[in-house]
Amino acid sequence: MADDLHARYMDAAATWRAHREACTTCQHGTPCKTGAPLFERFTRLQDAYLNRRRST
Repeated sequence: MADDLHARYMDAAATWRAHREACTTCQHGTPCKTGAPLFERFTRLQDAYLNRRRST
């Protein structure tokens, strides 16, 4: 499961970065309507991954 979590976390990070690079709204610190769920998914998976690493 940890490997799957890491893969999902890395995929979400790449998706968010790609969107942010192309979206001027997100580049200024306020996620747009499309970017907000991408950013939320990235941060949720990042937190889960980091918390799992701390507990092992």
